[in-house]
Amino acid sequence: MAAQFGLRLRKGAATTVLAAATVAAMAASQAPGVTTDGAGRQTTGSPSPEMSTQADETASGNSRYYTDLPPLDSPNPSTGTGDGSGTTGGSERGIPATVLDAYKQAEASLREAKPGCNLPWQLLAAIGKVESGQARGGRVDAEGTTIGKILGPQLNGNGFANISDTDDGAYDGDRTHDRAVGPMQFIPSTWEWAGRDGNDDGAEDPNNVYDAALAAGHYLCRFDWDLSNDANLRSAILSYNNSTEYYNTVMRWLEHYRGGTHEIPDGTGSLPRNPSGGNSNTTGNSGNGNGKGNNGGGNSTPSPKPSPPSKPQKPGGGEPGGGGSTPKPPTTTPPATPETPTDTVHHLENAGASNLTAMAGDTFTGKLATRTETKAGKAVAKVRVRFTVVGDTDTTFIGGEKVATVITDSAGKATAPALVAGEKTGTVTVRATVVGRAVTALDHKVTVTARRADALARTGTAALTCVTNGEFAEQIGLKATYRGEVADKVAVKATLIKSVLDPTANDKGPYFGKDAAGNPIRTLTALKTDADGLLTLPKLYSDDATGTFLLRVETEGGATLTLELKVEAPAETTEPTQPTETTEPTTPSPSAS
Repeated sequence: MAAQFGLRLRKGAATTVLAAATVAAMAASQAPGVTTDGAGRQTTGSPSPEMSTQADETASGNSRYYTDLPPLDSPNPSTGTGDGSGTTGGSERGIPATVLDAYKQAEASLREAKPGCNLPWQLLAAIGKVESGQARGGRVDAEGTTIGKILGPQLNGNGFANISDTDDGAYDGDRTHDRAVGPMQFIPSTWEWAGRDGNDDGAEDPNNVYDAALAAGHYLCRFDWDLSNDANLRSAILSYNNSTEYYNTVMRWLEHYRGGTHEIPDGTGSLPRNPSGGNSNTTGNSGNGNGKGNNGGGNSTPSPKPSPPSKPQKPGGGEPGGGGSTPKPPTTTPPATPETPTDTVHHLENAGASNLTAMAGDTFTGKLATRTETKAGKAVAKVRVRFTVVGDTDTTFIGGEKVATVITDSAGKATAPALVAGEKTGTVTVRATVVGRAVTALDHKVTVTARRADALARTGTAALTCVTNGEFAEQIGLKATYRGEVADKVAVKATLIKSVLDPTANDKGPYFGKDAAGNPIRTLTALKTDADGLLTLPKLYSDDATGTFLLRVETEGGATLTLELKVEAPAETTEPTQPTETTEPTTPSPSAS
């Protein structure tokens, strides 16, 4: 219990100004974590085996995070002191109003966009707590944008990952190296594809808690992960930060918030104080119960081993009191940084299917793959390769994402997730790059063709007849199929043609209504079958021409159906004849006898 309660800020331990300064300093050093080397330094080496092979690099580039754990709840939890000190379990359950609203809105949005993910808002709250202390205790404006940017440390390889600038400083203000940005601590290169507009203001701002929460939700839900499944939940959290300590910390906060929470005013949230890989501003346990103090699980860089004392110098040669020069301190050569597999990659080669083609809406049957090789052509394993669907296209990887990062296998091969063809047709580029190394990208090209049908049939059987200047009684129903299966969303063209040999539009006979100028419409192109492959044509009318006319219906893919339409003159009516007048015969009168 001592370790647990040691996490809480003490009442009156610091003024509000000092607390704000503390959290600003802490926020400038955090983001999803990383693997560590033997000395506890964060590295960009291979992810741990517990991380999914489909998982992208961590959302925030492997920077620091807060290791504070939730306190033990007292039997009578307080609602807080109002000074943001967060000294009881009850106040730690409180989440700033705007931040809490952002989490709940993100959950609602994901429930519609990706219902199979089962994302709980409490998971976003747990990650937000660990990443930025709920946007530095809820210091946001009315629109949800943080008051001052929350920036992680410079990712220059000095104790953290080494990520050269990818955004020209647009998000993080740093044109040399990237920094994690915002309340959910995204690195610019990840935000570029994961960013979302959560408050419908037309912008995707990593410093806005609505945008950041929604982006984090989509990031956690990629690859069709179902977060109600413990294994999927673990993979998702580790993909945000590949650290077991990080996973354990997030899970503790997740369970804490699932136990109940409440809304508190913006700016009054408690401020965490223990970043991973660094020293806190106070002494005492970090609450991890491992006896390692405030280092967040041993990720702080240890002090260098002291050098052996110099040998005493002879009189006159610099010995104290000997009148010589001051002895120079011994110099040590820092150990060379070991070369990682990524450092040996010279180029990329295609290692998968080529010339892939799929119809819009279908999943490509083959998969793209890339092999990482040294200059000598030797395969390199354990290298992260990023696949990105580029350009103006709605083709995505399965799960709806346009970016996927895969670790190469023992043969140096990284196989991308399956591609799902969008509705936009044409050539699509999928670009493969090496994460953490400037190697010429490898572009894979795939082709998306329009939806098509190879058979078309009429659904009704009634004769298609009409009288001049009238309308056909029945609308024509059609059904399209492709290889015996329903052909949905297939483009259809209907034309009232002149003849079998002349498929141009007729200038007389039946027509599909009239345009704004009053001209008969005899060609329709903006037609598509529905989800069941069915289509009902608009009502047909006739002019004063009689005879047999042809309607040709064609679909993308070559299916054609020609129907006969008959127009007859109305039947003639015979006027009834008027009866002629008749003269009644006269009856002869009897003659006198």
